[in-house]
Amino acid sequence: ALQNELGQPVIVSTKPSGGGAVGATFVASSEPDGYTILFAAASALIWPPMTQDVTYGPDSFDWIASITEYQQALISKAGAPYTTYKELVAYAKDHPGMNFADQNALSRAFINYIAKKEGIEWTAIPTKGGGEMVPFLLGGKVDVAWSGGVHQRYGDKMQVLASFNATRLAASPDAPSLKEIYGISMPSHAVIVAPAGTPADALKKLETAMQAAGKDKAFDDMVTGKLKFPNAFIGSEALKPIVADMVSGLKTVIEATK
Repeated sequence: ALQNELGQPVIVSTKPSGGGAVGATFVASSEPDGYTILFAAASALIWPPMTQDVTYGPDSFDWIASITEYQQALISKAGAPYTTYKELVAYAKDHPGMNFADQNALSRAFINYIAKKEGIEWTAIPTKGGGEMVPFLLGGKVDVAWSGGVHQRYGDKMQVLASFNATRLAASPDAPSLKEIYGISMPSHAVIVAPAGTPADALKKLETAMQAAGKDKAFDDMVTGKLKFPNAFIGSEALKPIVADMVSGLKTVIEATK
C-alpha cells in the first residue's frame, strides 16, 4: 500500500533479534535521506536504551507516525476464580506463589511492578512468546499472562483483567487500564520512524503516504480483520506527547522494580 502511494518500490528488509534493537540500531545509524525507515513496536525504540547497552535512544529517530496499537492485556483463562482485576489482586494476596507467563523483560517488569505495588508474590514461568503462552495458560500451567493481542483470537476461552495500554481496550471496555490504576502504561503503538535529521519535506511526504496507505482495503482487512487491532493513524505532531509519556512511564517502572 505504501508503494502505491509513493509511486516507487518499498523493499522490506527484516532485521530480527534483540527485541527490535538490531533493526533500530541499523536504522539509527543509516543515512537520514528519507530512503531508510523502520517499522517497529515503539517499545523497541525506548525500552532497550533504558535497560541495555545500545547505541541509540528515542531521540535517534524522527517519529513519523503510528499506524495501530497492540492490544496488550493482563489475561487469565476463563473460569478462573477471579473475573476482574480487583478480584485477581485480592486472590493473589491470599494465594502467594501464583504463576505468570514470562514472555520478555518488558512484560516481566510491568507484572513485577504490579506485584510490588500490591504486595503480591508470584512466580515467573518462562515462555517463548504467545505461541507458548497460550497452551501454558489454557493448560493451567500459569495463572495469568501478558498478551500483546493474541488473546482476541480465543474468544470466551480467555478473559481480560486489565489493559496495559494507556486506555481501555476496545474489545474489553470493562477492564481498567494500568494508567487508570497506577498512572503508568506499556508502550503499545506500532510506529514508523526515520533516522534523526531526515529532511522535513521527506518526512512530510512519508507521513502523507502512510496516512493514505492506512485506508488500503487489504491493509485494513489484515489489521482489523485478522489481528483485531485498531486501524488508527496518528501523525508526527500528535505522536510527540505520546512518546514523552511512554518514556516517563517506563522510567517509573524501571525505578520501582530495580
